[in-house]
Amino acid sequence: MVQYLIMCRSLTYAQKAARVLERTGLTVSIQRAPKEISKEGCAYCVKVSERKLEIALIELRVAGARFGRIYRRDLSGTLREVAL
Repeated sequence: MVQYLIMCRSLTYAQKAARVLERTGLTVSIQRAPKEISKEGCAYCVKVSERKLEIALIELRVAGARFGRIYRRDLSGTLREVAL
């Protein structure tokens, strides 16, 4: 399954983003950002399924939640930054 990682600069921001999305009925999970995409070393991300990405981004923007880059993890596990 293809997944998207919405980068957050800290655990606190990731938790806030997850709460916003869970209130709208989306199932998400928080995880430490993979080392290959984390420049700060302590970044976290919110993991969202491919079919829920658009809704998630709209909800985060409406709520004013802070987030950074977005990465796509394909079936092989390869991560690529997505420009939205």
